[in-house]
Amino acid sequence: MKLGFLTACLPKQSLENLVVWAKSIGFEMLEVACWPVKNTRDYSGTTLDVANLTQDQAERIKKLFEQNNMQISSLAYYDNNLHPDLVIRKSYHDHLKKVIDAANLLGVKYVGTFVGRNYKKTIKENFDEFEIVFKEILEYAKEKGVSIIIENCPMPGWNPNGGWMGTISYSPELWEEMFSRLPYDNFGLNLDPSHLLWLGIDPVSVIKEFKDKIFHVHAKDTQILKDKLNKYSIFGSQIQRKNEWDMGYWVYRMPGRGEINWKAFLKELKQNGYNFVVSIEHEDPEYEGTEEKVKEGLRLGFEYLKNILNEI
Repeated sequence: MKLGFLTACLPKQSLENLVVWAKSIGFEMLEVACWPVKNTRDYSGTTLDVANLTQDQAERIKKLFEQNNMQISSLAYYDNNLHPDLVIRKSYHDHLKKVIDAANLLGVKYVGTFVGRNYKKTIKENFDEFEIVFKEILEYAKEKGVSIIIENCPMPGWNPNGGWMGTISYSPELWEEMFSRLPYDNFGLNLDPSHLLWLGIDPVSVIKEFKDKIFHVHAKDTQILKDKLNKYSIFGSQIQRKNEWDMGYWVYRMPGRGEINWKAFLKELKQNGYNFVVSIEHEDPEYEGTEEKVKEGLRLGFEYLKNILNEI
């Protein structure tokens, strides 16, 4: 397995600078952020402007990575593909197709996104919509030689009615439904254990069942604040939230700073045939605020995971 990171945590850095710095640390892959240039999503970035990517630019980018013995693990654009506003939804789909086009130009196999949710409809109705929406997306990606990977974050901030379900793709039950409805070979998971942990799911337990659908892996840890959990329940704070994303009883951490058993997780992945990227998704608030802090967090995450990979 090779270590990488999602470039959205360093949105002001050019792709060239990121490649050079990442190589100096020991990273071998980058998960390249491809949100639109005009975008207000949290934890997003535009390391690569796919809307204006040309063949010549793609060739220069491929040469940049080759010269530095680095690879692009995937292109990342995570938005609500089942958004209830059909105009907004179409804009997301249009951009996602541009990301797929860019992956094709760059020879990148994976494009990461969310399924999302139409909060005005039931889960059954959402899956009916999902089947229509993602069939088109998967067919488009298939023509371009690209696979779609779904990250399993519940995205609570997308649900204006409270609770924590802003997507319909956060649990093994829902993955089963997702893949049974659309059993495409180019459709899989970007497995992120951090979300499973705060949902009460053992991240190690899902690997064997879904080993054929784990195409890409995120490395993000979670700290459970047990006193807050006892106060708020698994549904999180309902009155004292700082914002729509604040559940109150957990916080994301760099790998090794939370409660995930990374040795068991990575060992189980290896034993079930996974041998691709482990990509750090940096959302640890203690290592944010400046580029220096972000880079320090990435270094710590790299060193921690590298030591474990050397052990297993």
